[in-house]
Amino acid sequence: MTLMTSQPPDTLTAHSPLELRHSLRVLDRKDWWHWWNTILVIMLLMGAIVALSLPKILGDDGFSSQLQLDAAVRGLLGLVLIFNVYMLYQQHLLRQLRNHLSSQIEVATAQRVRAETFYELAILDPLTGLYNRRFGEEYLRKEIARAESRGNPLIVLLLDLDNFKAINDHFGHSAGDLALKEFARRLNKAIRGSDIAVRLGGDEFLVILPECAPEKMDVVLSRLKDFEIEMGQDRIPVSGSRGWAQYEAGDSAEGLIRRADEALYAHKAMRFAHGRQH
Repeated sequence: MTLMTSQPPDTLTAHSPLELRHSLRVLDRKDWWHWWNTILVIMLLMGAIVALSLPKILGDDGFSSQLQLDAAVRGLLGLVLIFNVYMLYQQHLLRQLRNHLSSQIEVATAQRVRAETFYELAILDPLTGLYNRRFGEEYLRKEIARAESRGNPLIVLLLDLDNFKAINDHFGHSAGDLALKEFARRLNKAIRGSDIAVRLGGDEFLVILPECAPEKMDVVLSRLKDFEIEMGQDRIPVSGSRGWAQYEAGDSAEGLIRRADEALYAHKAMRFAHGRQH
């Protein structure tokens, strides 16, 4: 592998996770090789020390032995010096490799964060944080296919805000946005973790409830209560209408939503007929 010096992340091209894992394995192998070399050299130095000590141990204090000892000591010192220089060079190479890998990991992390951000922007509604219409329609088609193949129950719930246009006209679009965001927050709290809440557009919302039996809908709907928002000195009541439909064999996504839409308008008409207009 060619070693590179550290560069700012934005000037590097990120490697793939596979390449990074390979580089880390190379670094591990170099570390192990480095430590085994160190152990080997230490053992050789210890052997040299023992060999140099033999004349003393055997009682040979002659002049020639002293000269040999001096030469051996100088050779040993030279070996230690060469070894230290070599170790410093290896440390420098390993530091370069670590810096390079750290930069690559930073780039890969930044690109992953950007990819996740772009993905969220592609599937989420920017105002409410709920899933957007395109994602909701694709998800519903998948759930219909799953319900058809496995025979699991599937329910779609449609909701909209009553007199939403009047809120915008009388209190401004900031009030309307606040009403939508608060409704979306309450809607997310009312449904299960396996359910998907979608903003279709305007004040219209869709909830996809996979594996939800019809008798459970009363519990879900009971959590969606009317509420108020505050804008300055004004307290603005917000209410919604809802309608749901259960998947039946042969239903398309459009047909299922259409039946839920009919139920929604029937519920809205009933509310207004009973004088519950807000």
